Amino acid sequence: MLTDKIALVTGAGRGIGKAIAAELAANGAYVIVNYNGSVKAAEDTVSEIVAAGGKAEAMQCDVSDFEACGEMIKAIVEKHGHVDILVNNAGITRDGLLMKMSEEDFDRVLDINLKGTFNTIRHLSRQMLKQRAGKIINLSSVSGILGNAGQANYSASKAGVIGLTKSVARELASRGINVNAVAPGFVTTDMTDVLSDRAKEGILAQIPLQRAGTVKDIAKAVLFLASEDSDYITGQVLSVDGGMAI
Repeated sequence: MLTDKIALVTGAGRGIGKAIAAELAANGAYVIVNYNGSVKAAEDTVSEIVAAGGKAEAMQCDVSDFEACGEMIKAIVEKHGHVDILVNNAGITRDGLLMKMSEEDFDRVLDINLKGTFNTIRHLSRQMLKQRAGKIINLSSVSGILGNAGQANYSASKAGVIGLTKSVARELASRGINVNAVAPGFVTTDMTDVLSDRAKEGILAQIPLQRAGTVKDIAKAVLFLASEDSDYITGQVLSVDGGMAI
């Protein structure tokens, strides 16, 4: 399905990013596993992909660093000649009620989740324009659609990703570049494992399908948007949330 395609997945060392990298590789893509701090997690992801018969390599970059993103994209293009798929998955949370939230916590979440998405698109768009082809998939969240108490910074960043997605989709559509977003709901990951049982029960009560999502659920949605099956889809937000945002 994705044979000979080069894919860059940011924040791909663990969780949803790791599942996306594995899914794209399993369908033929050569995957650049981007990471920032955890080299071991990224190398483990690469090792698992290779062991399963896929192709991948790890590449360090803090996506919130504009210049560093430019160097990463340059290195990938110089080595591979093209980049066909960009998945902006890197993201963090620093939850807290607005009245107690520090400026640092607000800024850091926006810098990685929103500005990081801008940075990679900004540097890669020139190459995709030359190619007259490309798939860009940005990870938003149900929190960016509905909002969530205690996550003003995270919700703002993910709502911003949706606005960015729609604007960039309009700008790049004439050159055959598709730009879409995936908005996961409550997904079982290390990030959600820290929640109390009571908190998890409260969230599950809001999900019509009555279960948490899996990283595989999200990876399959990204695979669809990265493939030729989605060639006539752009500027859209695909909610993968069990019905939370109905």
